[in-house]
Amino acid sequence: MLEINIINAFSDNYIYIIRNETMKITSVVDPGESTPVIKFLKNKGWHLDEIVNTHHHHDHIGGNAELLKIYQSKLIAPVYDKNHISNIDILVSDNDFISIAGTRTKVIHTPGHTLGHVCFYMADEKCLFSGDTMFYLGCGRVFEGTMEQMWSSLLKLRSLPNNTSVYCGHEYTSSNAKFANHIDPNNQLLKEAIIEIKNKRKKGLPTVPFELGKEKTINPFLRADDHNFTNSVDFKTSNPNEIFSTMRLQKDNF
Repeated sequence: MLEINIINAFSDNYIYIIRNETMKITSVVDPGESTPVIKFLKNKGWHLDEIVNTHHHHDHIGGNAELLKIYQSKLIAPVYDKNHISNIDILVSDNDFISIAGTRTKVIHTPGHTLGHVCFYMADEKCLFSGDTMFYLGCGRVFEGTMEQMWSSLLKLRSLPNNTSVYCGHEYTSSNAKFANHIDPNNQLLKEAIIEIKNKRKKGLPTVPFELGKEKTINPFLRADDHNFTNSVDFKTSNPNEIFSTMRLQKDNF
């Protein structure tokens, strides 16, 4: 079983350091900055074997260069971002199966936030590294792709097993919860989740990982085709793509 360590970076980024103690392999996902990673590894006495990037935004790859310089790690990144990320050793694309921290991992191409964004799913470990595609009660802003692409990408992630633990790229949960409660005020499961979220944040605890099965019932961005939800809101359309787009634009200006 893998040990997944949550490292805080910048104001709200999460970096994940994955340790396979049996195989003595250490990987890092989306090191936006190098300093907290180096400090953590030094305290543990671990060598960094692999760097994994979900997409090319600087707050997810900013630590690559320094970490590569110090540890000579292998860099794993999307083929779609080969012109945006330097020194990639292993290019990955949709439906590839690769090894991360000695664990079989499926690559899922999730365009929307960026065109080249990928997520990494470890079935045996029941975990997903979703980058900036899906957050607890939210989803990423659509910068490079289209709304249709983002909705399609979220459907890919929604199809994963309910017992999947999701590790996302940012601590946006409190603001996402406010919007979710605004647009879905009668969802009792959501209200219960918000209480739990508030308690965690008061204690300074992360709200990740979160369980995908529960997320399917409380994240409005995963429910654009759920008539029980959409019929309770006057979206003026029954088209899931249009409903998703409406919600995403509302959230952008919320």
